[in-house]
Amino acid sequence: MSRLSERFATLRARGEKALVPFVTAGDPDLATTGALIVAMAEAGADAIELGVPFSDPMAEGPTIQRASERALAGGTTLRKVLELVARVRPHLEIPLVLMGYANNLVSMGEEAFAEAAHGAGVDGLIIVDLPPEEGESFHAALRARDVDPILLASPTTEPDRLEKLATESGGFLYFVSLTGVTGARGAMSQSLEGEVKAVRAYSDIPVCVGFGVSTPEHAADVARFADGVVVGSAIVDRIERASSPDAAVHAAAAFVSELKAPLR
Repeated sequence: MSRLSERFATLRARGEKALVPFVTAGDPDLATTGALIVAMAEAGADAIELGVPFSDPMAEGPTIQRASERALAGGTTLRKVLELVARVRPHLEIPLVLMGYANNLVSMGEEAFAEAAHGAGVDGLIIVDLPPEEGESFHAALRARDVDPILLASPTTEPDRLEKLATESGGFLYFVSLTGVTGARGAMSQSLEGEVKAVRAYSDIPVCVGFGVSTPEHAADVARFADGVVVGSAIVDRIERASSPDAAVHAAAAFVSELKAPLR
């Protein structure tokens, strides 16, 4: 059983829902990202998603786009992100997931990346712009090394495709709450509950909802029917507005604690 599967099994036994905070690796620098990972884990995160900065992050809204720009300007690369994971992995029990775009990841080579990710201690991978039909060999390389390929579904996913995503995703299925890019929203979609419940017809894989989840109230609302929430832009925004790296770590950890409280 993968570390992600073990985590969700533990949460289900406790009656808890998962909180998966997202930060962009290298924003504002890799040392601060390392401190953020440890602090968010101590504050209650159940897994942490690290965005691999990319020059054309098509699924991201302005907040995470700016984070990618800052990270790239600071010299963050995929290999440096993997080195960071290797450094923090011995100090963490919770899963670490990378989220990135195909150009970055495939350019390393599918087998080479899968081996490097496994060696660093990566537990899951989300490739935003790689359709599952085109990612079968990559996903197989990841599964062979106990790295879960995490697939994305959305409100526009047709039933036959939803079945494919639900049965082929590893660790959890990432359900995008809206049609659009990442970013804080005022309210969650009223149709989201039914859309997430539709996944249950095909698989019992945990379902985590992301895109637009930005307050403890959103988290509590989504947790009524989903297995967890992914919160990105609202955390990255706090990092961006902080007066120093230490202040960014404190602000992010405090917010993670607020978000996790209604999920226990």
